[in-house]
Amino acid sequence: MTSTLPPSLPRRLWQVIEPIHAVVYFADEPKEAAEEVGLKGFWMGYFAGRAAPMGAVGAQVVTATFYGFKPWMPERALPDAWRYADPATVLTTRVDATAAALRAQLGRSLDEALGSVGTLVRDAADAARADVAGRPLGAAWASVARTGDAVADLWLDTAVLREQRGDGHITACVAAGLDPLASNAVLATTGLTNRDLVLRARGWSDDDWDAAIQRLLQRGLLGADGGLTQAGVDVREAVEAETDHLAAAPTEAVGPAGVGRIEAALAPLGRQLMDGGLLPSPNPIGLPRPEA
Repeated sequence: MTSTLPPSLPRRLWQVIEPIHAVVYFADEPKEAAEEVGLKGFWMGYFAGRAAPMGAVGAQVVTATFYGFKPWMPERALPDAWRYADPATVLTTRVDATAAALRAQLGRSLDEALGSVGTLVRDAADAARADVAGRPLGAAWASVARTGDAVADLWLDTAVLREQRGDGHITACVAAGLDPLASNAVLATTGLTNRDLVLRARGWSDDDWDAAIQRLLQRGLLGADGGLTQAGVDVREAVEAETDHLAAAPTEAVGPAGVGRIEAALAPLGRQLMDGGLLPSPNPIGLPRPEA
């Protein structure tokens, strides 16, 4: 069974802002910047960097708010990371390094996109900043002040938009009874990610995966062929629809025409990042290649 849910405005917006945001996870500059301030390895930099706006939080908070990871992964990084670098330092270096990576990867095309839709992306992000009740990670990133650097501020705006949406997605998954690994297993049925990627990037074991599959089978969400049943399609579509509903404020702020302009400007940048090999496909995020 395949999903029949048409692309909504909130999902269309996410699909073109997420490649810009995801540069922070795949480019060398953010990793090197984290190591320069004392963080040890990619994953300590990842957990500390993404959590930094929340302050010196521990692993339990990060496990809850990031949702997809087996607890041992953040536990290896936090709270130890804060012995090497404070959250403010981690945050500043992460933003600056990601802006440098975006400039290096996209060059003049990035400047042209900013000139075209930078204000629209800012307006969408401001609407997300005003709609963070019940969204802890989105609220944390919404509290980060813009820097005055156009590229850094574009990346910050994508961070607010994706974390505000991500918090709503977690709410929808919890309400649907999809635990962190089961939700990844459902996503894997779409081909946007896969078992090997999830296990490698999220810290789960083969046994964990098999247990998650059994939970989905017992609920009648997966069939014997490993694909979603109609009940599974219905659950996935309900989760995505609720995610979109909870992320509607930014698209309401800019309207369908604004989303269309953002797509026209940013989708080519996303394709450039993916086709150039920086952003892999499939990937642990479940990010498709922007086609707009």
